[in-house]
Amino acid sequence: MHNKNRDNEDVWVTRLQNGDKKALVFLVKKWHKLFCNTSYWMVKDKDAAKDIVQESWLVIIDKIDGLKKPKQFKYWAYRIVCNKFTDWLRLKLKEQQIQIRDSDNIRDDSVCYSENEKIKSKLLNAVNRLPNHQKEVVRLFYIEAYSLKEISSLLKISLGTTKSRLFNAREKLKIIIKQTDYEN
Repeated sequence: MHNKNRDNEDVWVTRLQNGDKKALVFLVKKWHKLFCNTSYWMVKDKDAAKDIVQESWLVIIDKIDGLKKPKQFKYWAYRIVCNKFTDWLRLKLKEQQIQIRDSDNIRDDSVCYSENEKIKSKLLNAVNRLPNHQKEVVRLFYIEAYSLKEISSLLKISLGTTKSRLFNAREKLKIIIKQTDYEN
């Protein structure tokens, strides 16, 4: 049954390429929620995640005719979403850098958190300091529960590169967390 749905998806992609608007409805129903969840995990802003996915769908619709292998739709579309949230993150980083530069105020961290919230916050901050390519692998492996082989296929990188990115991300997280503990 699962393979039948996957084959069906190829047909729907081809139908969309041929101008069938019902095919778009099928594909959006199938992938929209995953794209939103993925974007939200990266940007931590529901509205921004929805905007990112909406922009991604516009690109997908605009570029669907260029997709030569309908079986690759999942990976191709996911890459578009990843590119969009990466663009959003870059923009936010620039905005934050401008705010920091233009502001003399230092963030007040006097808010009380439970110990568990502090640990989660520390870990999330550490993950967010990783380069995007490592952050993406960490998210796919730990949050989305993809296997290393699936991540490799999804990101169109070798299995060795996937393993290396995950290993390097873990090592970098250890260093970041140790530095944060030392500074506090």
